[in-house]
Amino acid sequence: QKLQDDLKQIKIVGDSAGGMCEVTLNGKGEACDIKIDPSLLLPDDSHVLEDLLVTAFNNARSKVEEEKRQKLDKITGGIPLPPGIQLPF
Repeated sequence: QKLQDDLKQIKIVGDSAGGMCEVTLNGKGEACDIKIDPSLLLPDDSHVLEDLLVTAFNNARSKVEEEKRQKLDKITGGIPLPPGIQLPF
């Protein structure tokens, strides 16, 4: 339970377009914030913004997974869990 609470407090930022589009997730993978540079808000280029948001989200999500793996390694002492066992994160 403590690990779950700790993960919820962590804020991880993923970005795209050199930081012009950012998505912030907590350690549980829940979206907390989105920042978009105003220069990306062009009506005729909405598909570009959509792609940048997906890229930023995926970037943040991979960072969240790495953070969870590191925290789990600390708990288990680096011993891998058997296949199929999922902890409630």
